[in-house]
Amino acid sequence: MVEKKAVSSKKRKPTGKKNGNRKSGNSFQGQTIKYIAGAAVIVVLAVILIFSVKGCGIAGKTPEKVVKNLIKSYVEGKEKNSRKCYGVKKANEELQTEIEASIQYFAAHKPKKVEIVSCDTIYKDGKNAYVYITYNLLLEDGQSYPCISTYMTKQNKKGKYYVLMPSKITDDMKKTAASKYAEFMNTDPYKNYVTAYETFTKKNPGYEEKLATKLSS
Repeated sequence: MVEKKAVSSKKRKPTGKKNGNRKSGNSFQGQTIKYIAGAAVIVVLAVILIFSVKGCGIAGKTPEKVVKNLIKSYVEGKEKNSRKCYGVKKANEELQTEIEASIQYFAAHKPKKVEIVSCDTIYKDGKNAYVYITYNLLLEDGQSYPCISTYMTKQNKKGKYYVLMPSKITDDMKKTAASKYAEFMNTDPYKNYVTAYETFTKKNPGYEEKLATKLSS
């Protein structure tokens, strides 16, 4: 499963920690928790974030909107749109690596499309908003692969939200996000995700291992 966190986030199993950006599970894009909705790359217990700089098009009037756009851009393999969600036209090396890894991760599932299940703000602090999103990757065999990601977003002067880049996420932000994510794990959206993920893995033993092999080859 994918678990990303806005401090960066994507990953696989449910544990009780957070996300990163990869991934779920989610950047900010990375803080580790056991279920990484979609394994790997959205970094559990970490958290993915949005930061405003320049950019247009894919930014959202709400933090939830830009997070949804980012996930859809990743799944559709649209690198340019992914950068726009981060509010930049050209990504630095760290962000470029994050984007490429996320796109590669989702592509490994060979999804027909992505279905958003739930998306909302975990907490707000000034112009920053920490957002979670649960979603299903609709696979070729008709099954749904449950994912979860978290992202930190930031509102710019024009009132639009962008995902905060990993390099813009401070240690204090990561610490607060980790604490808030721990609280979030007691909510229905998280519990529903865990149940769905466990159901999928029981029906498909070895799926995560095969996925990991595919990603490492």
